[in-house]
Amino acid sequence: MDGRMRTLDDWIASEATSFSIDQGTLNAAADRFITALGGQVVVLGLGEALHGGEALLELRNRLFSRLAEAYGFSAIALESDYLRARLVDDYVAGKGTASLGEVCDSGFSHGFGQLEANRELVEQMREYNRDPSHPVPLRFYGFDSPTEMTHAESPRELITVALDYLDSLDHRGGGELKRAHLLALVGEDARWKNPAAMMDPSQSVGLSSGAVELRVGVEDLVMELELQRPGIADEDEIGRYREALFCAESARRLLCYHAEAARASEAGRRVARMLGMRDAMMAANLAHIIEREEGRGRVLVFAHNSHLSRERAEWQLGPHHLAWWPAGAHLNARFGASYAVIGSGVAVSEENGIGVPEAGTLEARLFRAPNEAVFVPTRGARPPSGTALAGLLPRSGSRRNSTYFPLTARSIEGFDGLVVVGTTAYARGGPPLPPADPSTSR
Repeated sequence: MDGRMRTLDDWIASEATSFSIDQGTLNAAADRFITALGGQVVVLGLGEALHGGEALLELRNRLFSRLAEAYGFSAIALESDYLRARLVDDYVAGKGTASLGEVCDSGFSHGFGQLEANRELVEQMREYNRDPSHPVPLRFYGFDSPTEMTHAESPRELITVALDYLDSLDHRGGGELKRAHLLALVGEDARWKNPAAMMDPSQSVGLSSGAVELRVGVEDLVMELELQRPGIADEDEIGRYREALFCAESARRLLCYHAEAARASEAGRRVARMLGMRDAMMAANLAHIIEREEGRGRVLVFAHNSHLSRERAEWQLGPHHLAWWPAGAHLNARFGASYAVIGSGVAVSEENGIGVPEAGTLEARLFRAPNEAVFVPTRGARPPSGTALAGLLPRSGSRRNSTYFPLTARSIEGFDGLVVVGTTAYARGGPPLPPADPSTSR
C-alpha cells in the first residue's frame, strides 16, 4: 500500500473543506491553503475554470487580501499584457493623475479592465497602499504575452523601452541612428496586428525581409544591453537596466512568435506551437516578476487553469487535437516546490451555460451546496491512486462560454489543490455571451 486513499469519495470526505466566499469562513480556508502547500512557496497560482466566472473573481480578490495581510504576498499578476499593466501599477501606487476608468481602459488587455471585479481589485490595492501600517506596498502586474484574442502586437513598444534606456547611457552618439533604423523596420503597427495572420500564414509579416532584419537588430540590441551590465552599480539603476533588458528579450520572443505565424506548416502543429510560445512568454514574464519581487514578498498569479497547470495543455480545435506545455509546466521546471497552483472548477452556472454536473464527475463529487465552495488539497494529501480515478467521468461543457474547461482526472496531478464553487454568475462588465447552443457539449 502506498498510503493513498482507496477511493475518490474517501479522499474527498477526508480532505475537503467547505467555505463561503462572501462570509468569514474564507480566511480559515485560505489558511488551510497555505498550510497544505508548506512554507517553500514563492509564487502561488490560482486558476480559473473559465473567463467570466464572477465567483472566481471574488474569490481571487478576497484571497489576495488575506495573503497580503497574513502571508507576505506583495504582488498579484493577472492574465493581461505586461507593459500595459504598468499603468495600473502606477495607479495603485498613487502615482499620476489618471482616473480609475482611464487606467482600466488602457492598463488591461483582452477587455479585462471592464470587469467590475478587476476594478474593485485595483481600488482594493490602492486603499491598502494608502494605509501607513503596511510597510510593503502592493504591486500590480500583467504577465501575459503581447498577444490579443485574434492577433499579436507590434514589437514597437518593447523595442522603444530598451532604446530609451540605452539612450540614457549613450555618451558616444549614434543612438538616434539605431532608433531610426529599428523603428523603420517595425513600420506600420497595423501590419503586425492583422487578425487574418492567426490562421493564414501567408497573411503574416513575420518572415518578411524587414522582419528578419529586425530580429537581427533586436539580437544586437540585447547584446548591447548585456555589454553595459558591469557599469551599472546604483540599485535603482539596476532595476531600470533589468527592465530594459527584459523588454528587449521580450521583443525577440515576440518576433519569434510572428515568424512562427508566417510558417506554412500543418495547421494543427503551427497553432499548437504558437499556443506553446505564448505560454513560454507568459512563464518568462512571471520569472521576471518573481525576480522583481525578491526581497519584497510572494506573488499570487491569476489566469485560466489551462495556463497554470503542470500538465500538458490540450485543446480540440476542429479536426486538430492540440497539445503544448503551459506556463505552469515551465514554472514548475524552473522553480520546483517554490511554485504551487490551485485549480478551480464550477458546479453550476446558468448564465455561463453550465448545467448541473453529471453523476460520477469530479465536480459532482465535490459539489456541496450552491452557496458554498469546496477546497481539497492534492499536494501531500494522499490523493487516490490512478486505479481509483479510472472510472471518473468527464462532465459536459458549456453551451455559451467557450472558455470553460471541466475538471478531469489529470487535474488532480496538474494542481496542488482544487477549489470548486457551487455556482457563479457571469462576470459583471463582461462582453455579452452568445445564446445557448443546445448541441454544444465539450
